[in-house]
Amino acid sequence: MLGDPRTVRVTGDATAALYRRTEDAHAEEHPGRHRDEPIAEAYCWSGLTSGNGSRALWLLLLPFMVVNLAHWMRPTAAGRTRAVRLYGVLVRLVALSLTVLLTAAACEVALDLVAWQCAGTPACSERRSWLGFLSSEQGGWWSQPGRRLALAASVPAALVTLLWYLSNRTWSAYESQRPLDDTDVGIGEDDPGADHSAPGPNAPRGPGAVRPALGRPGFWYGRRLVARLRAAHTAAGFLTVAACVNAAAARHDRTAGGPVPEVLGAAITAGIVLGALVAVRVVCRRGRSERIRDTRLDGALITYLPGSAVVLLALAVVHAAWSRPGWESSGSLPGDTAFRLLALGQAVLVVALASVAAGLYRRNPEPRTTLYGLGGPAVATLACGLGGVMSGGVAQRVADWLDGPGTPGMGRGAVIEGPPVLLSWQASVIPVLLLLLIVPVLHLVVRTARTARRLGPAVEAEYAPEPPDPARTRRIARTRATAELTDSAPGIVAVVSAATLLLGAAAVVGAWACGEVPGLAADGAGPLVESAAEAAQSTGSWLIGFGFILFVAGGRRAYRDPSARRTIGILWDVGTFWPRAAHPFAPPCYAERAVPDLASRMSAWTATTRGRLVISGHSQGSVLAASAVWQLPAATRRQVALLTYGSPIERLYGRWFPAYFGPVPLLGLHRSVHCWRNLWRATDPIGGPVRIATDQDPGVDRGPLKDPLAYGRTTRLPLPEPILGHSDYQADPAFAEERAGLLAELGPLVPRQAEPDAQTRSGRSSG
Repeated sequence: MLGDPRTVRVTGDATAALYRRTEDAHAEEHPGRHRDEPIAEAYCWSGLTSGNGSRALWLLLLPFMVVNLAHWMRPTAAGRTRAVRLYGVLVRLVALSLTVLLTAAACEVALDLVAWQCAGTPACSERRSWLGFLSSEQGGWWSQPGRRLALAASVPAALVTLLWYLSNRTWSAYESQRPLDDTDVGIGEDDPGADHSAPGPNAPRGPGAVRPALGRPGFWYGRRLVARLRAAHTAAGFLTVAACVNAAAARHDRTAGGPVPEVLGAAITAGIVLGALVAVRVVCRRGRSERIRDTRLDGALITYLPGSAVVLLALAVVHAAWSRPGWESSGSLPGDTAFRLLALGQAVLVVALASVAAGLYRRNPEPRTTLYGLGGPAVATLACGLGGVMSGGVAQRVADWLDGPGTPGMGRGAVIEGPPVLLSWQASVIPVLLLLLIVPVLHLVVRTARTARRLGPAVEAEYAPEPPDPARTRRIARTRATAELTDSAPGIVAVVSAATLLLGAAAVVGAWACGEVPGLAADGAGPLVESAAEAAQSTGSWLIGFGFILFVAGGRRAYRDPSARRTIGILWDVGTFWPRAAHPFAPPCYAERAVPDLASRMSAWTATTRGRLVISGHSQGSVLAASAVWQLPAATRRQVALLTYGSPIERLYGRWFPAYFGPVPLLGLHRSVHCWRNLWRATDPIGGPVRIATDQDPGVDRGPLKDPLAYGRTTRLPLPEPILGHSDYQADPAFAEERAGLLAELGPLVPRQAEPDAQTRSGRSSG
């Protein structure tokens, strides 16, 4: 419909809007012309997720987005309010550690590698003309180490400022867009005021009885929480920079003495510690308020927290820039211990998160839940691994670039010390992780091939009595077998996360025990071990650098080329569907705009015309449609029919996010709407059946639909039919049949407006 040039925008803006065909634009004003057929209306939200090509840079925030997903992956928990709050606190602390890790990596590059090591080593600074004014050999004003650090601090400080700016800008465009008031559309009139947990299996059931979290008035309005987290994370970033600048100067004042009183450095350190404790306290405060739209303002402590951190950073910069004659930089800054403690803290938080998630799952087990409730901890582990790989990779590549032909940390021709030893160990485990993945990948390849061979006879029997075509049969069977790989994703995530946790722990132990990079730590262990360690160290460094460039280039291409975007579109749609409840610097949640848009439109239309409508959604659109229907009051939901196709609502969301799309919420949705149909194909790698668990088949799922529609050439379809998979469900006759059936179930002609002079639409809307 949106590809038809004869469409006009009904309401909305260039980012997200509703469209109709030109002849239907004013259907409400001429009800007699549209009495016998529905009026199609389409909602387009592509500007929220893709927009211009610059949004591909959001992929650099991938660790933040992944840890935000972990917040929503907790198991269903009825009556476990404290455990649910503890789960949220642990995820938010992991998210805070990622902000500190990113800032510390920027400090490592700018302060340690460039300002301290390279600028303080004549052999390195002579090869970099742009470092001439910082070189210790020049004897200029900037040649003192403290002043070099003070100047270099502008780089990580600018990074934190940029993250704050992007978060504040998207916050104004997404979270601060308030939906219609309750009095306008009646949203929230039947909200039971339950806690964040979904109702248990023994909860009362019936029309309107189940109101899950996604249906609460404040779920899609996270303005206050994101503002609070943004203040804490911004302060943590600035405090990290201040700590890096102040640590070197305070250490020099304590050991060598000089014109600067030692008490100044101690006072700044105390202020940084106090600010860090306040930031942690803000993050640990209660998270979202979903029962109401939280429009309150945060207190002065939170409001002025980032500014206080900036003041401490300024004091640390002034303190470091104070003249200290005779101070020379040598070796590296004392950051190795900080990175080790940070990695160790992340591991402890992830293990604690797994313990809480396992306890929640044991209390209310659901067979379809991913990894027995450990999906959230596994994803949080991947977020920490991504953060470590990206930070370590950037530091490794910058060190190699500054050192030229030498290898930092190896002592053979190296002119600078290089990054902390732990970062070299973390880079070295990347090749090991890839080697470990070969086994499960080969297993999936073999299993897919066997499944395709096993499906061959079933495919031929399905299209009988048409004569068999071996090539056609193999193609269909291979497509179906490949589509089943989606259900194997939890196993791959489990393997990767477990390997990441174990290899990360091994890297911390190795760095702490040896104090040397892997290439040197393996000296004397035999030629094979030595060569393997050096190969892992160098290969890991280059893999990270190459992968980082490939990641950015691929992401930008994905948002310029629709066909390329399709390959990662579903993952990106899932990642930015959920509100920013854990990390404020994650890409913004498009559903904060899309769900209120749809709910407001449906409520306003039904209230104005007293009519009924069919809302249909494909793929991620089906998730938005269900979320919008949950936001409707009970009376309005009974006027709505739901048609979903190619829907991941149970196959993906129900398994990974059971507290929000589990069996009980889906059953409540089915019983609260007028009627619901779901179409799916066996060749679809994304969509699947809804699998509503009831004593009797509710008749929601229809499938698997035949795909392709014809096995060979027929008189009705003389050309070979394509295998559609996840696309073009409207081309299947079943779509028109189910749509007509839903319209028939909704009843006869829709009543007009009660106002005697108003001309309204008579007909049913299907959007």
